[in-house]
Amino acid sequence: MSTNVEKFVETTEKPQRDADIDESLYPKMAKDRAVGPLNYIFMWIGDGVNLGNMTLGASLVVAGMATLNIFQTFAAAIIAIGIISTVFALNDRLGYKTGVPYVIQLRMSFGVKGSIISSLCRGIPAIVWYGFQSWVGATALNEIAKIVSGGSFDHIAICFIVLQLVQIGLSMYGFHAIKWVESLTSIIIMLALLYVFVVLLSSHSHVIAEKWVHAKGSWGLPFFSFIMMFMGNYAAIFLSAADYSRELKTGISDAKRGLLYFLPIFIAYGMTLTIGAMLASATGISNPVKAFAEVVNNPYITVFVSAFIVIGVVAVNLVANIVPPTYVITLLTKLKFKPAVVLTGLLSLGAFPWVLVQDSSAKGLDMFILIYSAFLGPIVSILLIEYYILRKQKVNVSELYDIDGLFAGYNPAAVIAMFIGAGAAFIKVELAWIIGAVVAGIAYICLTKFAFKNSTFKMGTIFEQETIKQTRLTKNEINWSGRP
Repeated sequence: MSTNVEKFVETTEKPQRDADIDESLYPKMAKDRAVGPLNYIFMWIGDGVNLGNMTLGASLVVAGMATLNIFQTFAAAIIAIGIISTVFALNDRLGYKTGVPYVIQLRMSFGVKGSIISSLCRGIPAIVWYGFQSWVGATALNEIAKIVSGGSFDHIAICFIVLQLVQIGLSMYGFHAIKWVESLTSIIIMLALLYVFVVLLSSHSHVIAEKWVHAKGSWGLPFFSFIMMFMGNYAAIFLSAADYSRELKTGISDAKRGLLYFLPIFIAYGMTLTIGAMLASATGISNPVKAFAEVVNNPYITVFVSAFIVIGVVAVNLVANIVPPTYVITLLTKLKFKPAVVLTGLLSLGAFPWVLVQDSSAKGLDMFILIYSAFLGPIVSILLIEYYILRKQKVNVSELYDIDGLFAGYNPAAVIAMFIGAGAAFIKVELAWIIGAVVAGIAYICLTKFAFKNSTFKMGTIFEQETIKQTRLTKNEINWSGRP
């Protein structure tokens, strides 16, 4: 790979295209983009309003008192959402402008073969969470079925299969179906949460004020750790931002796209964090499901909470855990989009979600999250540096689809920088994302500039001229030394 610079400098050889690639990975044209700004907002509200994010709010309350008070909580949230929205709007730009998906975007930095490694860092965790979330949803669906059937039905596995079939069926229609499902579910969930908010405010305001609003809290490490945890929930999603922005209708400025992320994430997280913290403060229970039952004294509370969980699971999976790994599978296996959707659902069984949901699996799951999260900051840092600093937002899209072109093989600078950043991320796990991103970014610039001098990945970057000069110098030295 690194010895082929001269060929691209001095020849006009036509590149060989990846003829086997599925059309779902081709650049999305303007006429094919199905998602408008309002649907896009609903999509991110639907993704953000879920039980996991509510649990994040509940985790603020430890031993009966919040580690962050309400002001610190929302200060941390606004900082995190601001960073998330900025990274989202920056990393989605290539996908929005050209219509390429994340797995193709990766080739720009990692190469055709190198992108396999980095795409799996996004795809594998998504499949695991797909199975995990679906089993949680199946458990809730089973509770509804037991109540409706008077206790005669009790089969979580059957509910899991039913839920998987529904999700797979919806996913086969891509974002044409997702935009409507997310719009509907986000409205239903928000109305349900508003009801719970009113109940909490009217019946438990005094204890909530004492334990959360007026808590001393901290502006130190717990504050910054909460920002990192907050960002960690979105690290995988904004990494594959191109998968979503390529579906968004054209004509929207960068600033407005930033608002399309900031507003729904703020609404979704603002509501879920608030209710999670309020529930934990009012009941002393960190599990939102159990806290719901404690607060809302209603014979149908189980159905209400279970329905909320099922709807939330579908909303999250459709956006975060199905489409991105489907694109990875499509690229690696050459399958069409719909068969790849089915395969994604089947692979989620390989995560053994019925084991992951058990309390005994919590430590192993936490370790898995820690390991894959360490790679997410470095990857997004490398992509942003590549696109904005090294290539000045100028990328030849056709080259990204050329298996024997400038991006053939793998880029050692990107792969090494990714592992350096991931290793550094473990130095202080509470700040893993930002440490990994900064270290990987610096390493990538240094490696690109000073190492692998004949690498074709320097072509089209700010280091192109010195690469050509070095290549020609080496060629002249060889010719000179070979003279009689």
